[in-house]
Amino acid sequence: MSEDLPFELLLVEDEPTQMLLMKRLLLEAGYKVQTAINGDDALAKISASHFQLLVTDWDMPGMDGATLCRRVRESNLPAYLYILLLTGHGDTESVVQGLEAGADDYIRKPAIKAELLARLQAGQRIVRLEQSLREANAQIQRLSIIDPLVGTYNRRYLNDQLVNEVEKARRYSQPLAAVMADLDRFKSINDVHGHLVGDAVLKGFVELAIGAIRGSSDWVARYGGEEFVIVLPQTDGAGAAATAEKIRGVCSVTPINTEAGEIVVTASFGVASLTPSQDPVSVAAATLLRDADAALYRSKREGRNRVTMSRDVR
Repeated sequence: MSEDLPFELLLVEDEPTQMLLMKRLLLEAGYKVQTAINGDDALAKISASHFQLLVTDWDMPGMDGATLCRRVRESNLPAYLYILLLTGHGDTESVVQGLEAGADDYIRKPAIKAELLARLQAGQRIVRLEQSLREANAQIQRLSIIDPLVGTYNRRYLNDQLVNEVEKARRYSQPLAAVMADLDRFKSINDVHGHLVGDAVLKGFVELAIGAIRGSSDWVARYGGEEFVIVLPQTDGAGAAATAEKIRGVCSVTPINTEAGEIVVTASFGVASLTPSQDPVSVAAATLLRDADAALYRSKREGRNRVTMSRDVR
């Protein structure tokens, strides 16, 4: 979360006067505070909002604070919720019970203002650290599936996700198609203008391709070199061929800006659609790619800058 935004805090307290006093103290300390009068009320608000901090009394009618802690941890929230348990119990056994239930820390009632705020500041640090780690892990995951040059998915993602797409298409009896694209005579661009210009051409082609597909469902992966695979869920062969033709047409007439000036490139396409079979999903996904590749090979062999469907290859 931004350093400038107040922390969202949920205060759970069943005694009205104590709730008002605690809420006033927390508001004055800069927290954005919501309140709940019992554990069930708290769980409902936690599921509907995004809190970073939870301050809950232990002794409440119905669900006590320790049970609330356990229920919160069992809910697998998308982000970490720091829990501070307010307890009138002085024995070590009760404290251990609360911590084992999922509380991060505890403070004995009546809470001393300085101690309460200090423990909540410690909670803020933990919440920020957890968010930083979560964002770092998400970035690592993203980098592991993204091609660093053109920003599409990479071949690793293609191999994994295409299997999932095949499985989903079979489950819901939906069509699925794949388009394999290859930039024509790309090697000559690298040979004449250098690899930096070649890189700019690859990026330019990707921009044109992405602009011609549905952002909500379709996706592009770099297969290798100047080859790309465009995966089109809920699309039959004819629809995929129309999409490929749209990309081919715009590519052939749209100059790509490079440091060597504007360059127009053409591309060849092979289109394949998922066919009914009893093959395992991994085999069906590999067959889909193989059929698209065979269709692409025919496009290259018959003059480039064209779209060929796999059924025309058989």
